[in-house]
Amino acid sequence: MWQQKSFNEENMKGILYLVPTPIGNLEDMSYRAIRILKEVDYIAAEDTRNSKKLCHYFEIDTPLMSYHEHNKEAGGRKIINLLKEGAKVALISDAGLPTISDPGYELVVEAVAEELTVVPLPGANAALTALIASGLSTKSFYYFGFLDRQKKEKRKQLEELKNIPATMILYEAPHRLKETLSLIHEVLGNRKIALCRELTKRYEEFIRGTTSELIEWAAKEEIRGEFVLILEAGEPASIQENASWWEELSVEEHVKHYMAVKELSSKEAIKQTAKDRNMNKRDVYHMYHIGEE
Repeated sequence: MWQQKSFNEENMKGILYLVPTPIGNLEDMSYRAIRILKEVDYIAAEDTRNSKKLCHYFEIDTPLMSYHEHNKEAGGRKIINLLKEGAKVALISDAGLPTISDPGYELVVEAVAEELTVVPLPGANAALTALIASGLSTKSFYYFGFLDRQKKEKRKQLEELKNIPATMILYEAPHRLKETLSLIHEVLGNRKIALCRELTKRYEEFIRGTTSELIEWAAKEEIRGEFVLILEAGEPASIQENASWWEELSVEEHVKHYMAVKELSSKEAIKQTAKDRNMNKRDVYHMYHIGEE
């Protein structure tokens, strides 16, 4: 066991700072992030050319060093050695939080293994930014990131995600969006979905609907920009395998289940309950509201 006190002996030991950078709008850079980047001994950047622009904008003169997917072993060892010598290093990615679909995870693991202090800063993140404006449940969510580029592997991954009872967060490149939407519809069904692109930028856009509706949209539109996909939760496998899971529930309890677990409106919950029980919606409506009285 090792208990880290992030701000004890702050001036006496090496520290690895995980510093988020804007995902589009430079105004999202925090005062603390700017201060840390100015005070550390080195900034480890995913792409030093891109990070130079950020540093120039905020008048940050700290030396940059390269740390990316293709040099993470050698670059990681160099950073660990600097930390052991007492240096302070800030890790940044091109946009958003380091280690989230960006380099840094292995570096953090190694730093923790060496009992070196790792201090995270809060800040911009595309996944959560998209989620909170998606209109889908934020009660529980599952971040996956980018699906595999190969269609066969992508289908396999979606099959594994099918029964996760939480809102899902995916990333996708513009040239693969149409194929991914089609596979989602084929494997997961016609779920609610929100497509979010150009987050925090001038052309920020949210396209909300069902997978079938968004497939039609994608067929007619010019697809640009990186996308965050927010997908409605699936049913747990135990419920899917037992089509009559609701048999022990009253009609009122059945409706309330959908309102609580799936966060449906009473109108949507009544509609789904009627479908499950092969009943008239009006009859379910009356039975539900009688139970409410």
